[in-house]
Amino acid sequence: MTGIFVLEQALNGLQFGLMLFLLASGLTLIFGVMDMINLAHGSLYMVGAFLCAWLTSATSSFVFGVLGGVVLTALFGAALEVSLLRSLYARDHLSQVLATFALILILNDGVKMVFGSDLPLAAPAALDGPVELLPGLMYPAYRLVILAVGFGLALLLYVLVQKTRLGALVRAGASNREMSGAMGVDVARLFTVVFAIGAGLCAVAGGLLGPLLAVQVGMGENILILAFVIIVIGGIGSIRGAFLAALLVGLVDTLGRSFAVDIMRLFLAPSPARTVGPAIASMLIYLLMAVVLYLRPAGLFPAKGR
Repeated sequence: MTGIFVLEQALNGLQFGLMLFLLASGLTLIFGVMDMINLAHGSLYMVGAFLCAWLTSATSSFVFGVLGGVVLTALFGAALEVSLLRSLYARDHLSQVLATFALILILNDGVKMVFGSDLPLAAPAALDGPVELLPGLMYPAYRLVILAVGFGLALLLYVLVQKTRLGALVRAGASNREMSGAMGVDVARLFTVVFAIGAGLCAVAGGLLGPLLAVQVGMGENILILAFVIIVIGGIGSIRGAFLAALLVGLVDTLGRSFAVDIMRLFLAPSPARTVGPAIASMLIYLLMAVVLYLRPAGLFPAKGR
């Protein structure tokens, strides 16, 4: 275990955390403003990844593929909210869970019918090589682009939520939806815009992670669990909380999986350490969530009014 390797894994954790933030930010906005549990949010990540891969193959341009996939996924999300999810707002959370779980199955089969079980998606050839960040630290150029895009979108989302009229309406809706409607806010249109933004952010994560992970049916389910962990740790409805929680989860998960076995070898024989280490690593983010909830039951930075 060297300092260079630790730094490299820390960068991987930051990159993973930023992509998780793009998913969790949309989910926490939807949950915070609409008070709706949307289990199909991970399916939007899958749809976005497939659209990005399909457009990249059709146009031979990764940039156009990702941008086009984001726009199409945002439009798909808006249409989904208007046609189906809007009828669930007045229902209880159990009804929302059951309906959106059914939507997961429908979207999985729908994507399989249209695109097949998987699609190839490769990073641009210009970003294939490594970049020397420090003497001895060579880091993939594509992962650096993901870091830059992630931080840029996080900053843009912060400005959107904190400094614009739309952001003020979102914060007001998260704090008191009924009062916002009484003050003349078009709550239905606000919900559609928020859902489209959340869907677009999912597509960004799906398109950028596609070359690193497999673009396949069902890819959204596992990452959805991490997104829910993030919004619970950060505080429902809080973009700042989602950002810090996503970075924490990304770092804890990546560093834990990289060094858990080595740490266990300090206390156990090599053979038990190889068994216990991965098991503990897979539990770390849930232990982190338990500790945060014990100390701050509402999360790190809960939205005002919650």
